[in-house]
Amino acid sequence: MKKIVFALLSALSLASVADAQKKTSGAIQYETTIDPAAMMAASGVKIPEQMAARMPSSSKSNFELLFNATNASYMPVEDAEDSNGAGGGGGGMGRMMRGFGGAGGNREYYYSFADKKLVEVFDLNDTTYVMQSGLKLNTSGPISTFGGMGRNQTDTTRARVAPPKIEVVKTSATKQILGLNCNEVILKSTRSIKILDMDREVTEETHIWYTKDLGFDFSPNPNMWTEGAVLAIEGRGNSTIAKSIEFRNVSSKDVTAPKKATPITEAEYKIKMENMMKRFRGNGNGRPGGAGGVVRGIGG
Repeated sequence: MKKIVFALLSALSLASVADAQKKTSGAIQYETTIDPAAMMAASGVKIPEQMAARMPSSSKSNFELLFNATNASYMPVEDAEDSNGAGGGGGGMGRMMRGFGGAGGNREYYYSFADKKLVEVFDLNDTTYVMQSGLKLNTSGPISTFGGMGRNQTDTTRARVAPPKIEVVKTSATKQILGLNCNEVILKSTRSIKILDMDREVTEETHIWYTKDLGFDFSPNPNMWTEGAVLAIEGRGNSTIAKSIEFRNVSSKDVTAPKKATPITEAEYKIKMENMMKRFRGNGNGRPGGAGGVVRGIGG
């Protein structure tokens, strides 16, 4: 009898260990929705009806977070066979290769949990670069322009605006997303703008829902992170939300940055982009002079 009880306890223990190991590896599918008209309205810009009618309608794009016990990767996906194929079994999404990402949605991110390092991988002028980055709360621009992964967070070629006042409000609100317990942080961005020759202050709110249940830090927008693994970023006209999760085996090669990429610093990247835009403006033909590749930027 004791042997039977011991065998049952051993089996339950092994099953518990296997289940715990399984939950340290898997895939989360995110969906980003962007509504340009709503984003402009949130920024305090009144859009004439004729202009609004010509503006693009809301668009959606998909991204995938793959993670195991030590690393993670995040990049755009398209409807295709599952990215982890034989390792995970089904899923309906396939990761986009660099250069296939469409308009700005083809930057890849790789995380190392032990040293909390994040790197961005992107193509520029037929060269694949890797740039050191990190999870942070960036307060250098209006929240509505932060975008999600896939939108170039270090782009310095756009018109400069005064930094907004950022207030971080950690609320007591909780909810479950994909069965995981989440807490809320609200980012309030207040900035001064001129509308019809009148100075006004516009406040935008972005709601961030994060969980500690996964045991690692992550955000689908590395410039909008405070703690935990972010499962939803909700703003007016711009949201990124986790839609599904599957705990399964993930190959280490799927969460490891390419070895052959050329290192580049943020300062070097800034100079390259500024020089490219100077050539673009100088040519006046809608194409950066000498640019022979795809400029990859974050998100959609």
